[in-house]
Parts: sequence; structure tokens; C-alpha cells
Amino acid sequence: MSVIKEIWQNLIEALENLGAVSRFFLRMFVATPAALLRFDLIAQQIFNSGALSLVIIMLAGLFVGMVLGLQGFTLLQRFGSEESLGVAAAIGLLKELGPVITALLFAGRAGTALASELGLMRATDQLSAMEMMAVDPIKRVVVPRFWGGVIAMPLLAAIFSLIGLYGAQLIGVQIMGVDSGSFWSQMRAGVSFSDINEGLVKSVIFGFACSLIAVYEGYYAVPTAAGVGRATTRTVVMSAVVILFFDYLLTAVFL
Repeated sequence: MSVIKEIWQNLIEALENLGAVSRFFLRMFVATPAALLRFDLIAQQIFNSGALSLVIIMLAGLFVGMVLGLQGFTLLQRFGSEESLGVAAAIGLLKELGPVITALLFAGRAGTALASELGLMRATDQLSAMEMMAVDPIKRVVVPRFWGGVIAMPLLAAIFSLIGLYGAQLIGVQIMGVDSGSFWSQMRAGVSFSDINEGLVKSVIFGFACSLIAVYEGYYAVPTAAGVGRATTRTVVMSAVVILFFDYLLTAVFL
């Protein structure tokens, strides 16, 4: 009975958290039209979430592409299909590896930055000071950070996939000896718009989920050093779980 009671309590707590996140999103949705009038704030957050994450995204994309080139060449060589390395690498990066790995890196770099920044503003009473001055912190602080992350995520995923393709080409063509013309021609013939569309949809949804979790955890962080740390940790853990869960659901839907 105690196990059943604990499971029931955890279920109720999860539903309460889901309801709190939904109410928080509705507040942001209502404040979004007014926040869009100050697009300079959103552009600044696109820079903070996107441009400042470029180095780690590009490095990870290069190495993932190189590993994909090595593993793909080894596998295709068993079937005498080394020339199909280009299409295999492109589909793997565009549909799966690009959006998922970019989202995980985004949660670890930009998501934690958003959560810790908002948590610190809560701990130092900056958000309360805005409310006392009749400034809505949701509109002025939270919404620009949320939409900045949502917009930056697909751009980062596209850059990750492009750099990954270069890494796969570097290994496959320059080192393993795959014909360059076959690599690119088969990739262009084998990759369809639906493959690109699947990766785009995934990256947008992942960016939406990661940004929402980050700003929610940061905005409602306990105003202490330990509370900000816990909010940052929850941001990474919850984002990773949600990304992998949505990845399965979206893959099943597109298939």
C-alpha cells in the first residue's frame, strides 16, 4: 500500500507541475504581442542563446560528423556501398543527430544560463523591484529570453548539421577515398524535403521545450544560492528527458 500511495502522490505532483507550467506559458503567451514590439530585446537574447553557443555547437558537429563518417564507411563497406556514405550521413544528421544533440548542448549551455540568470534575479529581488515599479517581469525579462531560445535553436541545429556533413565528407572523401562526386550526388538525390522538414520540426519543438523549462525553473527558483543551483540542475535533467521523449514521439509520427 505504501508503494501505491507513493506512486499516486508522485503522479499528483507531476500533474500539479504540469498545470503550473501551463499557466506560466499562458502568461507568457498573453505578454508576447507587447514583447514583440521590443524586438531589440529578443534579438539580444538570440545572440546570448545562439551566437554564444556557436563554438560548442560547431565543434560538436564537426566531431560527430567525423565519427559518423568513420562508422558509416565501416558499415557500408561490408555491403560494398561506400558511395552511399553521403546520403547516410545527411539523413542521420538532418533527421536525428542534428536536432537531438544540438538540443542537449543547448540545454546544457543556454538553458542553464537562462535558468541561473533568472534565478539570480529572483534571489537579488530584481524581479520584485520591477513589479514595484509597475514593470511586468514576464513581459520585460522572461518572454524575450523564451523566444530568443526558440528562434536560436533551429539555427543552431542547421549549423550543426552543415558542419557535421563537412566532417563526414572530410573523413569519407579525403581519408577513406570515397569518390567526391558520388558522395554529394547521392546525398542530393537521396535527401528529400520531408527529411529536412522532420529535422526542422524537431529542432523547433526541442527549442520550445528547453526554453520553457529554463525560464520556468529560473523564474520560480528558491531565492537562495542552493535554490538557484537546484533550478539549474533541474533545467538540464528535465530538458534531457523531455528531448528524448519528444524525439521518440515525433519520430513515430513522421514514420
